[in-house]
Amino acid sequence: MLTSLFTGISGLNANGVALSVIGDNIANANTPGFKGSRANFGDILSQTLGGASAMQVGRGTMIVDIQKLFTQGTLESTSNPLDLAIDGDGFFIVKQTNGPTYYTRAGQFRLDKNGYVVDPNGYRLQAYQMDQSGNLTGTISDVHLAGLMSNPSATTNINMQVNLDSRDDTKTWSFTSGSDLPDSSSYNYSNAITVYDSLGNSHLVYTYFVKTSTANQWEAHVIYDDGTNPNQPNYTEIDFDTATAGTQPIQLQFNSNGTLQSITPDTSTQANAVSFDFSAWGATNPQNITLNFADSTQYGSPNAIVFQTQDGYSTGNLIGVTVDQNGVMSGVFTNGQVKKVAQVVLSKFVAAPNLTKVGKNLFLESYSSGGPIYGAPGTVGVGTVYSNSLEASNVDLAEEFVRMIAAQRGYQANVRVITTTDNMLNDLMSIVR
Repeated sequence: MLTSLFTGISGLNANGVALSVIGDNIANANTPGFKGSRANFGDILSQTLGGASAMQVGRGTMIVDIQKLFTQGTLESTSNPLDLAIDGDGFFIVKQTNGPTYYTRAGQFRLDKNGYVVDPNGYRLQAYQMDQSGNLTGTISDVHLAGLMSNPSATTNINMQVNLDSRDDTKTWSFTSGSDLPDSSSYNYSNAITVYDSLGNSHLVYTYFVKTSTANQWEAHVIYDDGTNPNQPNYTEIDFDTATAGTQPIQLQFNSNGTLQSITPDTSTQANAVSFDFSAWGATNPQNITLNFADSTQYGSPNAIVFQTQDGYSTGNLIGVTVDQNGVMSGVFTNGQVKKVAQVVLSKFVAAPNLTKVGKNLFLESYSSGGPIYGAPGTVGVGTVYSNSLEASNVDLAEEFVRMIAAQRGYQANVRVITTTDNMLNDLMSIVR
């Protein structure tokens, strides 16, 4: 009879632990990346009564395991581009400076004062590093964004689509190198575009269009400041035919239907590229730039630049960060360039439920979990990464409340076992009175 007391006590202990597990789940219902747990019950080794016809009587219950449940949580949108969520089985890898490596599903990352991407504990996010060209190096280390710059790129191509008004009168070009740009009476239309030298310095290049007396023919005169006068601009014109006396422009010949027939010389090819001298600013000399007038027209409508572009840019400072589903982290720079800087590395475990919880949404590798398998998002089954998102807790409150009711009733029932046993003992003691 006395064994029923201990059986009831075992039930109290087991259901008490179960309530503690349920309470922990409910408390973390709003913790990003939290994975709930479940208390698994098991019976205690039975005792044997009798001889040949032995009967086994159970000795109660116990908690044999607190099982971690790694089901997927829902993804919630945020406004922080460094908030990351995993859709899959992987874990983010964070590392304490001169300390151990941790694994987490909580992707609340931000920049610290030293420019490292860290979690709320200050532990640094680990990622595959990339070289200056955006190619993976295979090295896994901290993500460091401080001091990142986008290197300048010298202009090598200018594309310009222009419509020149066929109704314009002819003009006589007149220009002398110096500090002043041409007078408006010597050209029909002008345009300026900014180009960049090898050091990222910007320069304005002017193109002046002059209608000639030859039917459907225009000249394009290219002028820029060569920097030879440090006190004021020194505008000089490009000579496109040094073998001919005087400064020769580009000749644009149009058909009678207004389409471009020929360009002399054809500056859209590298062989006839325009040579600029920006050595006064310390840049590479010469700087050859192709000048392409393809699709330009001569219609009876006002002079206008339809489209123009150039491929150079200056230096740029980091102003933002983006992360794609493959975990590629790219910097957005003030010069309009986007540069890949790192790729988030994820890890997965054969037996993830056996990872060791250490608090603060962190896990440590254990002997029972097996070693980590590293991979980029989208590979080896680690899942994909979503920016501006956080994974919510996978706790189902409705399910937890049902479990709580069951644990509470189980606790009450075991109390009744103890009180009933106590009453029976009282009855036994009353026999001798």
